[in-house]
Amino acid sequence: KEPLKKPSGGSQAIYWPAPRDRVEMCKLAGKNANLECANFVRVLHNYNRTHVYACGTGAFHPTCAFIELTGHRKDGAFQLLSTTVESGRLKCPFDPLQPFTSVLTGKTNQYLYAGTSSDFLGKDTTFTRSLGPPPDQHYIRTDISEDYWINEARFISAHPIADTYNPDDDKIYFFFREVSWEGNDKSIVSRVARVCKNDVGGLRSLTNKWTTFLKARLVCSIPGPDGVDTHFDELQDIFLLPTRDDKNPVVYAVFTTSSSIFRGSAVCVYSMADIRAAFNGPYAHKEGPDHRWVEYEGRIPYPRPGTCPSKTYDAKIKTTKDFPDEVVSFIRFHPLMYRSVYPLTGRPVFTRVRVDYTLTQIVVDRVLAEDGQYEVMFLGTDAGSVLKVVSITQENWSTEEVVLEELQVFQVFVLNTATLTNSPHPQHKRTQFQYFRRFSGREKYSSCLCYTELL
Repeated sequence: KEPLKKPSGGSQAIYWPAPRDRVEMCKLAGKNANLECANFVRVLHNYNRTHVYACGTGAFHPTCAFIELTGHRKDGAFQLLSTTVESGRLKCPFDPLQPFTSVLTGKTNQYLYAGTSSDFLGKDTTFTRSLGPPPDQHYIRTDISEDYWINEARFISAHPIADTYNPDDDKIYFFFREVSWEGNDKSIVSRVARVCKNDVGGLRSLTNKWTTFLKARLVCSIPGPDGVDTHFDELQDIFLLPTRDDKNPVVYAVFTTSSSIFRGSAVCVYSMADIRAAFNGPYAHKEGPDHRWVEYEGRIPYPRPGTCPSKTYDAKIKTTKDFPDEVVSFIRFHPLMYRSVYPLTGRPVFTRVRVDYTLTQIVVDRVLAEDGQYEVMFLGTDAGSVLKVVSITQENWSTEEVVLEELQVFQVFVLNTATLTNSPHPQHKRTQFQYFRRFSGREKYSSCLCYTELL
């Protein structure tokens, strides 16, 4: 069941179980009957004033449908439209616990962008676009024939961000971590990637696949005295702090270490200017699977790979299907940028090492105090606590970490989401954390919403 809030302030439940045969097949595959073989809703977006688009895991057989609000506002009712039920593959993960992201964009012609797995085992991961108006209702996705596009990714978040005042140049930026091979060395790295919103795929090559997909590495590390940095490689969460310029939010990111020996977490802060600079810089090149990525020094075709098609840029290139073959071929084999993106201060603004928990979620808000304005971070952990933190940057770019408060919420739980919401008091804002708590001795979970005021 998925409880939905009614306009009147009450609530009702829509019964949307996984089909019985799918549940049985899920059990036969060795999955847990209570925690995996059910319909866990992972996608829930407002589509318009009367409809919500929802997708569930469907006992490892993802399914999507529209939910309609009928009647008047005060006594309206929600109902699942059975005629709209469709496959959720490439829109929703199979596994209810797999990291996943989706965003619905547009006001009239709405598209769903999703970073998810496309198979039962969760190995084939991809970033896709679906929905949209006819005749655009076909998938655009990353190329799975080459693992250097996206390899065993765990998607974190996706955001529509305008790069210029020209809407043709609007992009979707998304963040993930993936498995990377440098010669014979396997590692986990964090990425920021982007695609053009008006990308419709290639004409002869990369048909129904992104022709503007580029990615760059996100680095979060502590410089060492001997020149060896301590890296926090596994991206866990992203929060975009708005500024007066919608094109330039401040990017806050939570990372953890991938080492089994050294356990730690860190928060790094990035600027969109530095992210765009990486995408406007040199491309990476790899001669073969046993080689390492090096800087590409050859000729770059026109228009520059990754550029969005626009009549103001080139009247002859109206869509991505008008790209020359050499542009499409280049981006197919050179999706990675050579230069990485480094944090604004050159190091994390907050770290936690040698503690019995790791950071998992972040929400940031600007708070006005008597001595100025501060960015207050609310950090959720895997141990059931929430940290309220302020990081003060000194003149020499060093940082002073101040933990204002630590709230213990649950003893055993999974922190699912963190969002910034309005408080009943107009002068306050509050952070909403959603937790799933496990009952002791039972493989059943309950959920609750907890708030902490931004005073």
